[in-house]
Amino acid sequence: MLKLTYTENSFYLECLTLSLEEWVAQRVIFTLRLGQNLSVQPSTASFLLPLDLPGIEALKAEARRADSEIIDLVTCDPEYLEVTLRGSWLSDGSEDADGVFVTHMSDRTEFFLHKLWQAAQACASVMSE
Repeated sequence: MLKLTYTENSFYLECLTLSLEEWVAQRVIFTLRLGQNLSVQPSTASFLLPLDLPGIEALKAEARRADSEIIDLVTCDPEYLEVTLRGSWLSDGSEDADGVFVTHMSDRTEFFLHKLWQAAQACASVMSE
């Protein structure tokens, strides 16, 4: 399962071993115990990856083979690939942009996507220094 945590200024991508159903059930129980609202809605999430990352072509092939109904990969300009995922958005129901997006794909696609995102983050932090 992939989990994208969105905050006001950024997002973080995690690859979790729990099933989507187990994770959502735990989240529901957690918010009930805290007495908080929880809204779960079908949604999409998008982010960019540099096209020059090693492994981009493998991700494209794997996504076409196994997960074309969940992931769309579109070259949006000469330098970046836009990754759009279909899944569920969990938040407190407010209009804030804070929340968690979860989706499930084949283990292989999730692994490729997570590794590419980590590599892109490492490149971005090196460039900013």
